[in-house]
Amino acid sequence: MKENFDFINGLVDGCHTIGLPELDDEALNRLFVYFKELKRWSQKINLIARKATDNEILEKHFLDSLTLLPLLDGEKPHLLDIGTGAGFPGLVCKAVKSELQVTLVEPRQKRVAFLSHITRTLQLENVSILDCRVEDTTRLPSDGGFTHITSRAVSEVKVFLEMSSRFMKPGVQVICMKGPKWKEELTVWKATAMPVQFSLHSQVEYLLPLSHARRNLLVFV
Repeated sequence: MKENFDFINGLVDGCHTIGLPELDDEALNRLFVYFKELKRWSQKINLIARKATDNEILEKHFLDSLTLLPLLDGEKPHLLDIGTGAGFPGLVCKAVKSELQVTLVEPRQKRVAFLSHITRTLQLENVSILDCRVEDTTRLPSDGGFTHITSRAVSEVKVFLEMSSRFMKPGVQVICMKGPKWKEELTVWKATAMPVQFSLHSQVEYLLPLSHARRNLLVFV
């Protein structure tokens, strides 16, 4: 890690720039430990792009994940993160929002080992890590009590909504984390989805502070 890279101040400034809630010192310190462990483990296993700079990791993985936070509302929020990889966005949000319950689905064992390590290191409670695929109805039953469902691993809106359909109940929200081509994906979904089980409830756009890349959160109910 470069000595002149200030992760915590970068995180504070980034959250302020894109209008996210201010993080307390405990949350900032947890995320800093997460960042350091992510870099250390990435030297041995494939967690993130090996050539990613510190600023890219901060923005593409941590700040991008935190854009989900304002949507994780409700009395007892329970987030299902499908294909979480190294914990993005679910475990990052959990590190900030202690009352959030998360279920992380990740079939690759080396990444599961990292997720378990971070959960223990940060002493996080109410975290379930399932080393299976979303289609596994035994390990991942439909009645898991989820209030929010998301994924950064599934590329298309249509595919992700189909994947999420068995978990849908009144009050459940599916949040698609998309780039600038979200309108094209919505058009494909509307043209091919049968039956129409979802409706687009809201859309929130962020501009990431360093790359100025556009991020869109599409909330379906």
